[in-house]
Amino acid sequence: MDSMYETLLGLPLFAGVSHQKISDIIGKNKFHFLKYADGETIVTAGEPCTHIKSIITGEARLTISNPSNRFRVSQTLQAPDVICPDFFFGKTTHYPASVKAIGETGIMQIDKSDYLRIINSDPVFLFNYLNLLSMNAQMSVEGVLALTSGNLEQRIIYWIVALTQNNGKDIVLECRHKDMYTVFGVPRQSLLAALNNLRDRGLIDYTPHEIRVIDRRKFLDMLSL
Repeated sequence: MDSMYETLLGLPLFAGVSHQKISDIIGKNKFHFLKYADGETIVTAGEPCTHIKSIITGEARLTISNPSNRFRVSQTLQAPDVICPDFFFGKTTHYPASVKAIGETGIMQIDKSDYLRIINSDPVFLFNYLNLLSMNAQMSVEGVLALTSGNLEQRIIYWIVALTQNNGKDIVLECRHKDMYTVFGVPRQSLLAALNNLRDRGLIDYTPHEIRVIDRRKFLDMLSL
């Protein structure tokens, strides 16, 4: 039970919960613990989000792409973290990303009905979930402002930040420069100048076909400016 408690306590959705409360919810709700081998699919993009899925050991690679696959954003999430928590409720309840295990990965999942009982049993559970949602919602506001009034560097940053999670690492945006300057409505030289400025600040590396993010937190700092 102690190892179970430590595992759950480390997850964002269970932070700050007492040992007694963890014991209580384990006894009343179903927790499914799954193991995935390296490269095995955990989630398929478009799959209904019927369970809260948390990474409890190892890592997973999340990839979001547009229908033509011309734009792809990939990121790595490590334990402990939650896979796409903002798609569990709301109008769109399908996973936006495909998710694959990196090495051996452990996943804990909870059915939606069980999770609803959990968050209604204690304000701490509800606060943790609302906190995750609020961080994403606030980032959307900052990002929209950057798209309307920010410089091109900020617009590129928001584009990547909006498609990745707070703790995402090894972030890679795969697309051709031609597609990027079409999306942003700028000349090729303006796009290259913006990418060079971001690279000179130590925020990205890039090639003609991809952008690699060095530090997402520095991205957020620049976006807030």
